[in-house]
Amino acid sequence: MNNETTTLMCLKEAMKRVDHKLQALEAQFKELDFTKDNLTQKFEHHSETLANQAAQDEMWTAVLALKFTSMELNILYSYVIEVLIYLHTRVLEKLPDLVTGLPTLASVLRRKFKNKRIRVVWESVLEECGLQEGDVTALCTFFIAHGNKAEHYAAKVRQMYIRDVTFMITNMVKNQALQDGLLKAVQIIEKGKAVRTPEEQKSSLKELIPSVKN
Repeated sequence: MNNETTTLMCLKEAMKRVDHKLQALEAQFKELDFTKDNLTQKFEHHSETLANQAAQDEMWTAVLALKFTSMELNILYSYVIEVLIYLHTRVLEKLPDLVTGLPTLASVLRRKFKNKRIRVVWESVLEECGLQEGDVTALCTFFIAHGNKAEHYAAKVRQMYIRDVTFMITNMVKNQALQDGLLKAVQIIEKGKAVRTPEEQKSSLKELIPSVKN
């Protein structure tokens, strides 16, 4: 075996070792990339969770800090509960076979996460009304906070007390998400989205309000 052959073999062996090292480094980099992506996702999820929690805390603070009179609170509550009832009713109209399984709006909100059919219908109902999930959160928060002490006023009674409820909300509600939700609730009712006869409205309030509280 001459020197050239020996040198060539040594060079090949050296190249193999280099190649193995490069493959090992590539595997390490892939693992590092995977770890980095995993940590990034966890960080983003944690940040989103904290942001949502902060938004919820801010919403509760805003709802509990409202300085309305009992009459004004009743008027806002009336719009809120009518919209919540309407949302629940529209879902049931689109899912007649699930009426017994969705007795309350709360049941719809719970089950939509695991049931795609319910989720799709829920999203279509929100779109019909021009609402976002954040608006529903604001309305539900308002209802939970004030539902036990508030009283429902019919449309004619509301008009007797306050001519411009939109102006009242804009001036008194400082939290933007809560303000938007309440304004949209008023808009939906005033545009006739949830118009019913007095008898139907009374029946819906009697049957659904206690259920929504649960």
